[in-house]
Amino acid sequence: MESESGTECVTWNDVVGQTRLTDNLQSAIKHNKISHAYLIQGEKLSGKRMIADIFARALQCECDRECDQLQESVRMRPCNRCRSCRQAMNGNHPDIIHVTHEKPNVISVDNIRQQVNGDIAIKPYSGTYKIYIMDEAEKMNVQAQNALLKTLEEPPEYAVILLLTTSADAMLPTILSRCVVLNTKPVSEDLIRKYLMQRVQIPDYKAAVCASFARGNVGRAIGLASNETFDHMKWSVLGILKNITDMEINQIASEVKKITEEKFDTDDYLDLCFIWYRDVLLYKACGSHGGQSHMIFKEETADIANAARRYSYDAIDKIINSIDRARSRLAANVNFGLTMELMFLDMKAG
Repeated sequence: MESESGTECVTWNDVVGQTRLTDNLQSAIKHNKISHAYLIQGEKLSGKRMIADIFARALQCECDRECDQLQESVRMRPCNRCRSCRQAMNGNHPDIIHVTHEKPNVISVDNIRQQVNGDIAIKPYSGTYKIYIMDEAEKMNVQAQNALLKTLEEPPEYAVILLLTTSADAMLPTILSRCVVLNTKPVSEDLIRKYLMQRVQIPDYKAAVCASFARGNVGRAIGLASNETFDHMKWSVLGILKNITDMEINQIASEVKKITEEKFDTDDYLDLCFIWYRDVLLYKACGSHGGQSHMIFKEETADIANAARRYSYDAIDKIINSIDRARSRLAANVNFGLTMELMFLDMKAG
């Protein structure tokens, strides 16, 4: 699963954990029941763009004409070998149009009129369909949506419009009523971990951490795996938690200051703290055999074992509650430095 941008030589089999969505689109192709408009909803990096690109290539694929001698597995659309597929993968298929916008936060009525409404009456140059892919469709203002609505009400037979959005709630009900609405789903940690290990060649211990932090988002997991800032933050957190009982208050204050200076993601930082103490609790409850197999920080087993001996069950429970309390306080805009220092002091006190 790649990021939201870029077209690689991928097929439906490369989409992880979105079987219901991809089955729907493949079934539409198989039975020749293609809608004029689809809206794919999912958070950033959830694979919407990848799915839209595969669907567009599959619709335009010429494998039946050019690839009859290929094995059945290769003839599955898109074949990624015919002229049409190669054009699409190179980003120059004349009948697959990506709607763009100059302003970062707004897709304007002019964008829609110029790139969709003013172009859609021209028949396809070479493909069966004329496909419009609009990423960040939630950025269409009301005027732009109303302009698009006119096209959706009476689209040409060959037109297919793919709207990709992080929030269907930002779309007019009249737009939604004319689209087949499909949603990406969170992917299980286990599937993400296996994908990172097998396809991205990430070591098991690192894949486990990235999968835990991905929150069901494969693209986010891939990004974390190659994110040096996240890696640096992880080691910074572990350095504190391993030595927290021996740290002085001024050292704790210095570490809190570093969080701001390094611009660490606070949610990820607190998640790292939570996972560390979760592993400590697992080890304390199950020992080196039953607990270790379910730990995220397996490579830190020796330090986790030491922490498990040092903390009581009651102390670990209090620390985990302290992490949750810090998260709630920060969400309520309580002073960052004070909130983090109190959390670390709770960890130190045990």
